[in-house]
Amino acid sequence: MATNAGKAEAEPISEEVLQRRALVLRNLQESLGVDKLTKQLATQGKVPHLYWGTATTGKPHVGYLVPMRKIADFLQAGLKVTILFADLHAFLDNMKSTWELLDNRVVYYQCVIKALLQSLDVPIDRLHFVKGTEYQLSRAFTDDVLRLCTQVSQRDALRAGAEVVKQVESPLLSGLLYPLLQALDEQYLKVDGQFGGVDQRKIFILAEEQLPKLKLGKRWHLMNPMVPGLTGTKMSSSEEDSKIDVLDDPEVVLSKIKGAVCSREEPDNGVLSFYNFVLFPIVSPNSIQIQNQEFFDFDSLKSAFLDGKLSEEELKSFLAEFLVSLLSKVRSRCDTDEVRNAKEKGYGKISDASASAGGETQTPALSQEQLAWKDLLITGNEVLPNQDQFDSIKELDSVLSTVSSSKPLQLTFVAHAKGKFHLGFVAPLLRVKELAAAGVPIHLTVLVSDIEAYLDNQKVAWDVIEKRAEYFKEMFLSVINHLKLNELVNVKIAAGLDGYFSSNYVLDFYKMASAVTRDETTICEGTALSGNLVSLFYSLNARLVNPQLLIVGNDSTHFADLSYKLLRSVGTAPVVHMAIPTVPGCDGKKMSCSSPDFLLDPLDTPKQTKTKIARSFCEPQNLNDNVAMMLAEQVAFPILDGAVLNISRSPDNGGDVAVSNYKELEHEFVTGTNPSFPLHPGDLKNAVVGVINGLFDKIRADFAEKPKAKLVTDAFAKSKKK
Repeated sequence: MATNAGKAEAEPISEEVLQRRALVLRNLQESLGVDKLTKQLATQGKVPHLYWGTATTGKPHVGYLVPMRKIADFLQAGLKVTILFADLHAFLDNMKSTWELLDNRVVYYQCVIKALLQSLDVPIDRLHFVKGTEYQLSRAFTDDVLRLCTQVSQRDALRAGAEVVKQVESPLLSGLLYPLLQALDEQYLKVDGQFGGVDQRKIFILAEEQLPKLKLGKRWHLMNPMVPGLTGTKMSSSEEDSKIDVLDDPEVVLSKIKGAVCSREEPDNGVLSFYNFVLFPIVSPNSIQIQNQEFFDFDSLKSAFLDGKLSEEELKSFLAEFLVSLLSKVRSRCDTDEVRNAKEKGYGKISDASASAGGETQTPALSQEQLAWKDLLITGNEVLPNQDQFDSIKELDSVLSTVSSSKPLQLTFVAHAKGKFHLGFVAPLLRVKELAAAGVPIHLTVLVSDIEAYLDNQKVAWDVIEKRAEYFKEMFLSVINHLKLNELVNVKIAAGLDGYFSSNYVLDFYKMASAVTRDETTICEGTALSGNLVSLFYSLNARLVNPQLLIVGNDSTHFADLSYKLLRSVGTAPVVHMAIPTVPGCDGKKMSCSSPDFLLDPLDTPKQTKTKIARSFCEPQNLNDNVAMMLAEQVAFPILDGAVLNISRSPDNGGDVAVSNYKELEHEFVTGTNPSFPLHPGDLKNAVVGVINGLFDKIRADFAEKPKAKLVTDAFAKSKKK
């Protein structure tokens, strides 16, 4: 008995489905995923849905007749069509545009496109209009943009937008994001496919390759050919002479057609292309007659022209009459107060609100007390220099002029919750402790920001970032408590701040991306585009706290450099940055989450802490690159808060030593009170270990409790999602 183990034979495609598919695919230059489209056309009750998008920048021109003619085919074939007005893209394309202006442009585009379709006798009941900002500023969409950025490299993003984004040596970051946003539009418009010009092909390929990795599905893509402009280049809203606006007067239409490029030496010119992709599809299956010659298709007309049977003037004359006749119907439908008002408000002159009002403001003179606070602030630290005409020293004076004992200086330190919490994160707390002890009225907000940890080469998995941020917060709170800084320092998680990932926050993110280049934002290691976003979120999140002074490690001054520019781009005054020395790891380099074997984790065992410090470089009587001496200066003495550092030594090594400050310790190590017995590296390290473990023991005790112990486990759990 025969078995049916093989694949069942495919159901035959009905003639009705074949006709609908032919209508969908005719006059396209390329189609991707036709099998999937065919299956959907053949599925009972299924109405395939596609979208076509356009940025609402310049006015619609006659080149729009090409996609409109195809949209007519889609609607006739029973498809649902959504037209996307990419107002966010338009805003980013021209940062001087206002939302009122763009809202009016959307109204203008919608009226004109409806009029175009109706003039082509196209029923538009299955046509829907959507603005990009209706969903592109949402948290869900933005999350998917960030997830996509971790998968796509700078190079792939640049290549995807090569045909639609202006190519320069160092492109704007927004230009690299453009293809990703367009790819995600497919998911958020809930469509089965996307239609666009063949210049969109690389973006379509990116969508087909990348969206399935996020389990967001794979769509089919349809591409119409690009119509050359009247001057021989691509027809574009930004090239005035290359296009005819849909609502141009007949005299303008006639004049532009008359001056168009149309020679036998260039048979792919805009005039012939318009016959091919617009005129014949509109009149088909009927013919056109020029000088008593009848043509049913483009090939016969082109041959007649190349053979000299049709002149350039005859071609232009017929095309001009055809366009004037068609566009008169469009103008008639657009002869309304709504369209006139939208055109006036959408394309009127944009006033430049960036002009400076008034002269330079005078910085108030500082009191003697405020001058003393300034000296304490900058001693051992670096107020980062002028960037983009921002005078940081002058601005620091302005900030300090408002500080008093009842109105403390507001500082913020942004901690990126990447790997293990380590001693390096304690440095800003110790600096605040020293300043407060010296009499500076001061308050510090530690901002734990988790999104950067994900964007930086996915050092934290997407579904773990919240737990990692909570772990960092609890670690900071434990340290703050045991350093007795509860009244001077508070801790916030960025995700809990008002306005975090609000529509305004997301819009400012895109504004920032339009103000900086790929090269400026290439900070993180690796090639993923997500790494370029880290500095943007640093500035956005710090701004939510609204500090007077931002603290960074002296290895992270690039964040300050970019922050000045980024904050200005969204209309926010730059914030003064102060760089403090970074705590060294036990390998002598910066203590870092990326070097776990050399960082000092408060949850390490006392023995592990001792072993790590014991391995560090500490040559007798040599201060250069001496890790133990740096830890003593930056960590041990601030923890001791004025108490002496007791160093145990055997009698043979000179006996015990007690020092009150780093200068005394330096003297003991280099020379020694008794020159015969300078401080031995082993004894120095043991003393430093004692102070550090003294703090760590208290933190270990806090995290020995079950809820916090579980928090640590959860923060470093393996991702459940790929």
